[in-house]
Amino acid sequence: MSNSLFITATEAGSGKSLVSLGMMELLHRKIKKIAFFRPIVNDYSQPEAKDDDIHLISSYFKLGIPYHQMYGYKFSKANDLISEGKKEEMFEGLMEKFNELREEYDFVLCEGTDFSSSSMAFEFDINAEISKNLGCPVLLVANAYRKTADETVHSIELAIDSLRKRGCQTIATIVNRQDTENKSLLFKLLKERKLTKGQMVDTIPDEEFLAKPTLEEIAKFFDAEVLLGKDKLNRPVRSFSVAAMQLRNFLSRVENGALIVAPGDRADVIVACLAASVSSGFENMSGLLLTGGLKPEESVWRLIKGLPEIMPVISVKEDTFQAVSMMDKIEVSILPNNQQKITLALAAFEKNVDVERLGKNVITTKTSVVTPKMFQFELIQKAKKNKQHIVLPEGADERILRAAEILLRREVVDITLLGDETLIKKKLVEYGLELGSVKIMDPAKSEFFTDYVKIYYDLRKHKGVTMENAQDTMLDVNYFGTMMVYKGHADGMVSGAVHSTAATIRPAFEIIKIKPNFSIVSGIFFMCLEDKVLVYGDCAVNPNPNAEQLAEIAISSAQTAKIFGIAPVVAMLSYSTGRSGKGVAVEAVCEATRIAKEKAKKFFPTLKLDGPIQYDAAVDPAIAKSKMPESEVAGNATVFIFPDLNTGNNTYKAVQRSAGAVAIGPVLQGLKRPVNDLSRGCTIPDIVNTVAITAIQAQSKNGDL
Repeated sequence: MSNSLFITATEAGSGKSLVSLGMMELLHRKIKKIAFFRPIVNDYSQPEAKDDDIHLISSYFKLGIPYHQMYGYKFSKANDLISEGKKEEMFEGLMEKFNELREEYDFVLCEGTDFSSSSMAFEFDINAEISKNLGCPVLLVANAYRKTADETVHSIELAIDSLRKRGCQTIATIVNRQDTENKSLLFKLLKERKLTKGQMVDTIPDEEFLAKPTLEEIAKFFDAEVLLGKDKLNRPVRSFSVAAMQLRNFLSRVENGALIVAPGDRADVIVACLAASVSSGFENMSGLLLTGGLKPEESVWRLIKGLPEIMPVISVKEDTFQAVSMMDKIEVSILPNNQQKITLALAAFEKNVDVERLGKNVITTKTSVVTPKMFQFELIQKAKKNKQHIVLPEGADERILRAAEILLRREVVDITLLGDETLIKKKLVEYGLELGSVKIMDPAKSEFFTDYVKIYYDLRKHKGVTMENAQDTMLDVNYFGTMMVYKGHADGMVSGAVHSTAATIRPAFEIIKIKPNFSIVSGIFFMCLEDKVLVYGDCAVNPNPNAEQLAEIAISSAQTAKIFGIAPVVAMLSYSTGRSGKGVAVEAVCEATRIAKEKAKKFFPTLKLDGPIQYDAAVDPAIAKSKMPESEVAGNATVFIFPDLNTGNNTYKAVQRSAGAVAIGPVLQGLKRPVNDLSRGCTIPDIVNTVAITAIQAQSKNGDL
């Protein structure tokens, strides 16, 4: 079941608010707790001003969600972050707010930008990226007003192309303000260009009343002063009429629902319009707009004040020509206090949209997209839920310190840095970093040192280690950090930014040791592709695992995948699929598959695992159907077990560099407690991700196999 939907449009004025209203009404019939979220909203000159659509949806459906929780960024802030090269930071902020709502509510309805920038292509792309990274299926709203069928279809094509390029799933397109005469041609063109494949398409005809501004919107646009009728500003303005001729000619030309525009010193027009508004012999006027910043003189004002407030009167600074010229720029919306428009909008949606089918599509559609940003964000969120204590032995390294600041500020983990306290504090000042709650520990000066020496001696004396050897060994930050994990003074350790892999993991083999029922430690990488995350193992530790070890790696990798929210479907890789090839290497994978299936019966009874299988048959459903049609794994694999380190290491690097994948790892598995190794070329995000992974592993102690 889907728990979110992203509504975006082909351009400004497409009618997203009407569709959002209709969708919320539809969802409220099926789902109990629903939230509304706009990733990016427009800027307003008044600090207390609220986004129109958030205000509308929140008020009408009585959501009761604080306003600041229902949007991510104002447009100017989002634009600044993108311009400064901080797009990742922007997406992270959006996902954090969106996920806060998703955790509390059963469904989150999102609405895209208003196309207020100068670049329509930019907004197409940013909406596509946002919907993809939030993991929402998309409902596209197209504007057909004053367009030919071909022009409408072209705009839909551009939008869908942008969404498809980013791997977004469009489940429906609603064409708004559609000319009924062009409807059949529109559907014909959509079908010819294959734009309706895999989605439903409905049209809503143009409702002229909904496109007309209210006096409230006009007053807001001009920052007008309301002289009379503040309680009548929700009146729609059907047309504009400039009082530029003599009164006897002007009054005969006034249409029903017209806004009269006149200079503020035209006392004759003002008095005549107010009189006409109470007369049954004239059309109803929506209001009176006085221009030039001029207001009626005192004697006229006394006369006006004595009349009933039948018609609103507003005053603007602009002259008559300016005011009329600017009318077309007024953004029309559906305001919370305009029950008439809300009712008409909901009726238009329900009458013209197949709501039952749309509701079913929305609720039953579950997007399978998992972007690198989504996966990395989820790592941080999972780590934060049950905060762990991680020790970082390379406390003086700049990358470690900068990563530690990020982790502490975001309250992901508690941290102990190992090293010379004076040097580390000096570096913090030098780099301008604030690590308020960090613990800094020099092994030689630690209160734990003597105890750790004795424990290490007891653990290793059978290997010829003396007390003096133990003292020297415990001065090594990696051994000291590993002992902290062993003793429960830390929940996990991350090292390797400065030290070699051997220097990082050797202490773990000696002190923490391997989990029961396992004989080896292995390393997997999370391969974050454009729209999914795969697990590759072993790509880091074991050069030539035998069949028994390969089976262990498969079970460990499946468990790791499960811990991190990836449904494990395990492919035992070989250069042969099924029994198509022969040789020692193929037979080894066959045996490993048999052993793994036996182990799975005890440790992981629901696990889907198969092999030997080639990579293409493991990932491509079409090839899988040809090569291994009976397999549940073929074409659906998420966990890939390579036959040796040479194959695994080269494959992950080839995919990383050629496909632009984000490779997170290696993540060590098989140890009783988590210790993970960094590459000496690691970046600050690499460190942040690895620490989060280590914390999640530490949370899962009781869930290990």
